[in-house]
Amino acid sequence: MATFAIGDLQGCYSEFRQLLELICFDRTKDRLWLVGDIVNRGPDSLSTLRFVKELGKAAVMVLGNHDLHLLMVAEGCARMHRNDTLEDILAAPDRSELLDWLRHRKLLHVDGNYVMVHAGLLPSWSVEKASTLAEAVENALRSKHFSKLCLHMYGNQPDRWDERLEGYERLRVVINAMTRMRVCTPDGKMDFTHKGLVKDTPSGYMPWFEIPNRASREATIICGHWSALGLRIQPNLIALDTGCLWGGCLTAVRLKDRKVFQVPCAAAEATKRGQ
Repeated sequence: MATFAIGDLQGCYSEFRQLLELICFDRTKDRLWLVGDIVNRGPDSLSTLRFVKELGKAAVMVLGNHDLHLLMVAEGCARMHRNDTLEDILAAPDRSELLDWLRHRKLLHVDGNYVMVHAGLLPSWSVEKASTLAEAVENALRSKHFSKLCLHMYGNQPDRWDERLEGYERLRVVINAMTRMRVCTPDGKMDFTHKGLVKDTPSGYMPWFEIPNRASREATIICGHWSALGLRIQPNLIALDTGCLWGGCLTAVRLKDRKVFQVPCAAAEATKRGQ
């Protein structure tokens, strides 16, 4: 049995299936850990969502910002963006079943010393604290009051954690940190505008995983979300978004030995062959 962590799929269904062939994935004994953003912007979000759902217990995924965006749009609480590719899901005959399944996915997955989250953890959060906060969001996503959560989910404020936060503001900070954050200050103030290279991080901010003495530093965090960061494997970090959607590649890492497997973006390869 092997466990493979795989970066942001974003509807890149063809590359996903190729990657599973490359790693010789056996759903009867192997496990996939998907870091979120399985849908949107890519060419086949519907097939990707259906396939991950069909994998059942062979796949564990955490929710990313694009997955939550799909739920928000479906609920009528957000508009489609110009580059969104969610129409096929929204028009699908099994739309309700797929969205209900997605709504019951995790925000954070902890297994031993591994912690999987789409974006990151704030410096003051231990793994135990993050798990408690994620569970509160998961319960809200699954509850009969889900529509109310959608009405209050979007927003950049508050931009830092405060134990005194309550209600939807408290949930929003957790969602933003775990699905949107790339950089923050040492005291945990988040910036949501920076999407570029680490060297261009705004003054006073740092990649969240480089904050000195962050409370989760003893765990190995598996994440995605930051395509400009690319593949980064450190003792306590496995960052997996290698920008398949943008012409890069789709990446899997086998956790037991950290061996890397990659397949190139199909569209980029086709362009190369046509040159």
